[in-house]
Amino acid sequence: MAENRKVSTGLDTPMTARARFFPRFSPNPDRFGSSTEKFARFMGTPQFLFYMTIFCVFWLIWNTLAPEGWRFDSAALGFTALTLMLSLQASYAAPLLLLAQNRQDDRDRVSLTEDRGRAERNLSDTEYLTRELAALRIALRDVATRDYVRSELRSALEDLLETSDGEELNLRARNPRRRDRTSTNTGLIPQVPAPRRERRTRRNDTP
Repeated sequence: MAENRKVSTGLDTPMTARARFFPRFSPNPDRFGSSTEKFARFMGTPQFLFYMTIFCVFWLIWNTLAPEGWRFDSAALGFTALTLMLSLQASYAAPLLLLAQNRQDDRDRVSLTEDRGRAERNLSDTEYLTRELAALRIALRDVATRDYVRSELRSALEDLLETSDGEELNLRARNPRRRDRTSTNTGLIPQVPAPRRERRTRRNDTP
């Protein structure tokens, strides 16, 4: 048989939720906040002041010049109803402005956080690019530049010209008879006269 457990009614037992007579009012905060922001922004425009001035002037003129049976606010009491309406409007305007200001502060905080994160990312990217540029400068120190290659080629060409001139002088000193037969540029390849070639070809062609 299952044992019947006793229900404890001590302090360790949480209380049951009471039934609410009125339903809980939980509007959408974004929609409610956007609507209150629109109304608060409209209250700070010249149109609202113009409409409010027309309303107050009409109220005063109607309750002053209209017949007594049509009046709904006594001028003798200082327009008590108008004063109460303006006080009610001011009492609701202050919380609406505070709510709009709080939402604007939240947006500013979010945008400030995003700007801070963007600034940090830009700073890290800049530091990375600076390190890469420094590494490239260090690596380019060992790379031959265009001016360096030109100077080396120029020096090598000068050495070749000096050696070729020296060899030409030595050859001319050894073989003075071949001065006319040697080329003027290098001094190494002899030139064969054209008439001798023609004679040889003619001798070969004759039977």
